[in-house]
Amino acid sequence: MSLWPPFPCRWKLGPRYSRRASPQLPQQDFEALLAECLRNGCLFEDTSFPATLSSIGSGSLLQKLPPRLQWKRPPELHSSPQFYSAKTKRLDLCQGMVGDCWFLAALQALTLHQDILSRVVPLNQSFTEKYAGIFRFWFWHYGNWVPVVIDDRLPVNESGQLLFVSSTYKNLFWGALLEKAYAKLSGSYEDLQSGQVSEALVDFTGGVTMTINLAAAHGDLWDILTKATYNRTLIGCQTHSGEKILENGLVEGHAYTVTGIRKVTCKHRPEYLVKLRNPWGQVEWKGDWSDSSSKWELLSPKEKILLLRKDNDGEFWMTLQDFKTHFVLLVICKLTPGLLSQEAAQKWMYTMREGRWEKGSTAGGQRQLLQGTFWKNPQFLLSVWRPEEGRRSLRPCSVLVSLLQKPRHRCRKRKPHLAIGFYLYRVNKYHDDQRRLPPEFFQRNTPLSQPDRFLKEKEVSQELCLEPGTYLIVPCASEANQKSEFILRVFSRKHIFYEIGSNSGVIFSKEIEDQNEGQNEFFTKFFEKYPEINAVQLQNILNQMTWSLNASGTMSIQEFRDLWKQLKLYQKVFHKQDNGSGYLNWEQLRAAMKEAGIMLSDDVCQLMLIRYGCPRLQMGFVSFVHLMLRVENMEDVFQNLTQDGKGIYLQKPEWMMMALYS
Repeated sequence: MSLWPPFPCRWKLGPRYSRRASPQLPQQDFEALLAECLRNGCLFEDTSFPATLSSIGSGSLLQKLPPRLQWKRPPELHSSPQFYSAKTKRLDLCQGMVGDCWFLAALQALTLHQDILSRVVPLNQSFTEKYAGIFRFWFWHYGNWVPVVIDDRLPVNESGQLLFVSSTYKNLFWGALLEKAYAKLSGSYEDLQSGQVSEALVDFTGGVTMTINLAAAHGDLWDILTKATYNRTLIGCQTHSGEKILENGLVEGHAYTVTGIRKVTCKHRPEYLVKLRNPWGQVEWKGDWSDSSSKWELLSPKEKILLLRKDNDGEFWMTLQDFKTHFVLLVICKLTPGLLSQEAAQKWMYTMREGRWEKGSTAGGQRQLLQGTFWKNPQFLLSVWRPEEGRRSLRPCSVLVSLLQKPRHRCRKRKPHLAIGFYLYRVNKYHDDQRRLPPEFFQRNTPLSQPDRFLKEKEVSQELCLEPGTYLIVPCASEANQKSEFILRVFSRKHIFYEIGSNSGVIFSKEIEDQNEGQNEFFTKFFEKYPEINAVQLQNILNQMTWSLNASGTMSIQEFRDLWKQLKLYQKVFHKQDNGSGYLNWEQLRAAMKEAGIMLSDDVCQLMLIRYGCPRLQMGFVSFVHLMLRVENMEDVFQNLTQDGKGIYLQKPEWMMMALYS
């Protein structure tokens, strides 16, 4: 079964995902239920998560509900409902009455990666073709990709407004339906009240999360954020605890999404900026580099126009230093194991092992209980080495260890997480695979790695740099005799991993293979050497791959990845319309642009063919790319400058810049 990594990676051995439902969820065959509804001409009603107050919960959320709550399907709420649209802004969701900002912050991060989003949210679902009121979503649930089936009845008030997650585009409903599926997975909507960004990130990706305490972060925080961008991660953060909106515009005890980073030049010195989004879709930072800050006047007109967007949409910029000051936690979900190691582009091996802490036998508690029960915890032997050098090599090996605890109740909030962690010991000689290491071993040996503190979180993980050899991993809870189940995952270049005393023997590793490995390795190495590239370097990359710079004349890897996705889309729509000729006429150009999500009038489209096409009024692929990038760029400029969405007012420097730049 496929447990790691998220798509577009795949296992070299075994199927890509498991169709086995979670033991906490009812067995529901989506295809069979859909076929039955279509055959009978009826809309699906999910009796396992009914349209009643029982699905909302039994706690404080009930007190917030309007007096005349109703359940309605999207076709009852809008004349032309859509499940999902690629033409809309990626950050279009807004939080409702449920206190699930942690879920929304993770979900907004997910929308920045279309391929990963489509793994969780099958985008071919609709309210027209084969519509039967039934929808399916996928979550990585403690070792398996599991489907969650729901009907599309959503809670609304008397005016027909969604009570929980909604979209700024009133006819889009994928976010509200995904929230309902996640509520079903968790037990109820009430069970989504309060949580950690890291928890939802794991459920959306099967990735491994790393949590950084910003107060203790060293000077390499910018490097960490940059490497995280290189390695395709999902990033969230949380403010200090509390319940009020501060004068600076930040919300206490709230989760945000990190949507970008940018180094700009202000009066001949660099400024490091972080871009964030509030899941509310409004209420923004009011300090330096906020939408109304005078700091923007320090930039060139080009850079200001391209970076600054004066919308109260919840998205804003702030300096790295302000970010460290006003936020308490940075959460990075790694979609490939080697985020902070220098081996990100190498093949990795993966092993997962399920275990349990049983009261009175294997729930030994933390190391302070040496004289009593610590040695009774489950014990796992790990042998690591570098595959290209053999077991005799002394060069260190990068190893990533992840410990996840399973829920102790069907409803997520009913029983809180235990405080968990793990210890790592070096083992020089050990021959008996069937007997745990005795108490004397732990009394004589000091762990190489141990928890700084035990965390009441779904997952704790650590990246280690180990000499080739054999090690002992001891996962545990902070207190003895606390019953729970857990999953232990190990990633390295090469290893053998098994539990001492387990009848299952050695757990064979699976190879993580990225389908775009060569391309990703080239991108990563190039951008590690040159964090930003100019036009000549961009041309060299595109030429080497055989296949819009920003206002500073350079491009970051994040911007390059966005450009690469655009180029792939342009290539697809161009060749769909050119009938193999390599050129587009006026009708084909209009159809290609429409499919790419760009609507121009017939007159403007004709002018573009004259401006970018050849004398025969035909347009080749290179000219098509130039046109599409220019249109996309001008759309961004308009959105940044407009106050009402209908027109713009330009000051003289802005007009001169646009006229000369165009």
